[in-house]
Amino acid sequence: MHIHPKGYGIILSVFALVIVLAAVLFWIEPEFTFITTGIYTLLFLVMFWTISFFRVPHRKATLTENVVISSADGTIVVIEEVLESEYFKDKRIQISVFMSPFNVHVNWFPMNGKVSYMKYHAGKFLIANHPKSSTENERNTLVVKDSKGREVLIRQVAGMMARRIVWFCKKGDTSELGKEFGLIRFGSRVDFYVPLDANVQVKIGDKVKGQITVLATL
Repeated sequence: MHIHPKGYGIILSVFALVIVLAAVLFWIEPEFTFITTGIYTLLFLVMFWTISFFRVPHRKATLTENVVISSADGTIVVIEEVLESEYFKDKRIQISVFMSPFNVHVNWFPMNGKVSYMKYHAGKFLIANHPKSSTENERNTLVVKDSKGREVLIRQVAGMMARRIVWFCKKGDTSELGKEFGLIRFGSRVDFYVPLDANVQVKIGDKVKGQITVLATL
């Protein structure tokens, strides 16, 4: 496991703030009382959580053909047939993974192929599990087309805490299953839109891991 470079600046800022607050508290009350100990502990936990948020686990990706692997760690919150209106403009099966503030927030490509579409949308910051977050929140949409012409749409959706979607790919890039393509800071979700004839392999409430869990077979 290592810390994502995109987190260095935030981690250093939080570390500096924690040090300043701890120094001010010690200046006000140099004795370790029940209250001051609690505040020091809280500051430590904030620092620890900030570091852990940007952790990147070392995993061996599930390298299997004809599957859609989860791009994110989290919990399955949506599995339903919907009209996908941005790119396909027809019905697809939507599978959504909610990423809590305690999950790994790196995103990985779910299949091999090419990035055939990509578009960023500014938007609101509704809670990530709100039904309208997929269409009204800040989001980034990309579509991956495999060698057989099958396409899967992946949408990074910012949540109430997340104010920054980061991506490292562009249209025309090669999509390599398990390779990192982005991250979302501080609570979010990732939506997948797969063909209607795809065989969904997960159910509502399942805990999934990016690079490993098979969401659907094509």
